Amino acid sequence: MRIGLLTGGGDCPGLNAVIRAVVRRAEMDHGDTIIGFRNGWKGMAEGDIVDMSVDSTRGLVTRGGTVLGTARYHPHEHPDGVGMVFESFKRNKLDAVVCIGGDGTLSAAGELSDQGLPMIGVPKTIDNDVVETDASVGFDTAVSIATEALDRVQTTGESHNRIMVVEVMGRHNGWIAVSAGIAAGAEAILIPEAPFDIDELARQLIHRHRRARSSVVVVAEGATPAAGTLDWSPPEGRYGSIVAGAVGEEVRSVLEDRTGVDAKLTVLGHTQQPFGDLVEVGVLDGRVHDVHHVCRAPSRCDQRRLPLDSPPAQLPFRPGHATGESAHLHLEGALRLQRGRRVHGGVHGGVLAGGHRLA
Repeated sequence: MRIGLLTGGGDCPGLNAVIRAVVRRAEMDHGDTIIGFRNGWKGMAEGDIVDMSVDSTRGLVTRGGTVLGTARYHPHEHPDGVGMVFESFKRNKLDAVVCIGGDGTLSAAGELSDQGLPMIGVPKTIDNDVVETDASVGFDTAVSIATEALDRVQTTGESHNRIMVVEVMGRHNGWIAVSAGIAAGAEAILIPEAPFDIDELARQLIHRHRRARSSVVVVAEGATPAAGTLDWSPPEGRYGSIVAGAVGEEVRSVLEDRTGVDAKLTVLGHTQQPFGDLVEVGVLDGRVHDVHHVCRAPSRCDQRRLPLDSPPAQLPFRPGHATGESAHLHLEGALRLQRGRRVHGGVHGGVLAGGHRLA
């Protein structure tokens, strides 16, 4: 088989490990050829290719970023973008495309799959917001970085009797905020799923600072105040994106005013995205390398739980949503991914996708 490979959206820890594992599994175990596309869907539309091999991917496990590059590009938002992608697919004589991306990239993958492009989606986002995935590529390292930052500001807060507000990434969900906040013992965690009451938070911190010298408040960048509690609306950046530090600064300013305690803001921003912990990336490389192409015949099966040692023919996959309500990915084969307690069937034409919503 000839398989296209691309990375889209923001970079995150582990991308190169996934690239390496896909190339090694395809070439060494199946004799397949991998064609890389530079800069995500933009590169595929424009035919910007690079041949990938075991030799060219040596040493990538410990390298941050993505050697294929990435770009903000959605084929359906550009004139003839979809047609250019399909033309590139045919011109390069591909049999399938492996798309490594987050919500936007996999949304595009879902729409293209609906139109007949054989697709495998690999969930990659530090936000961990791709449906039906326990933990997406990059999430563990982002949490580790955020937790370390929270531990570090704690000592500064204690020295100066301060409220330390730390803003972390999380546009639509608060996985990083909740995970890092719990790990670091934060006093408050503000997330998009649960609009916050700034007055109640201020009262709690006033009470706490009668006996404590420091409080850490973790704020996901997409957190919003409950209706009627704070006269503030988040500014909107380019492409409708969230402005980094906006909600964090508002929370800091209001808390300082209402508690009378000095408050400082730290915005972690893109420090959560670069290459991180070798253990996570190494294990990730091994897990992705353990993905098996077990069936090349088209199949549409109901999803059910099976033991990890089930014969390949029994591993099913039901087409599901790549990102939220849309982007059904249709399947033309099967993959087995062993992940400890769960089996996800996948395909030459489907997706390994996922995410959880906080209760």
